[in-house]
Amino acid sequence: MLIVAKEADLRIGTGRTVRFEGEGYGSGISYFHVENEPGQGPDAHVHPYSETWVVLAGTAHMRTADGETLAHAGDVVVVGPDTAHAFRAAGTETLRMMCIHASPRIQQEFLADDESERLAVAF
Repeated sequence: MLIVAKEADLRIGTGRTVRFEGEGYGSGISYFHVENEPGQGPDAHVHPYSETWVVLAGTAHMRTADGETLAHAGDVVVVGPDTAHAFRAAGTETLRMMCIHASPRIQQEFLADDESERLAVAF
């Protein structure tokens, strides 16, 4: 079986982020291909599976309850299942990153405001 998913069909709204859910394509993984300007990124959230980030360009500032790190182009970062996390594009470049979800469906729960503030990524 060979299936091609067109990026234009996977784009979220009018933004530059692409969302691929593997279930509909016979794949065991899902992903977001993000393009975020400095300061942009999702608030704190959690998944019941691991997430692997591959930084393609720019710098990502990532935070969990265990700490924080900067990841640069070429870096791969993994966060375990049920680990609350958030990230933002850091520096001056556009962040391009593949956010690979170890699941055929994206399952994402955003945290309540008070929980999210603990993991807020400040610049």
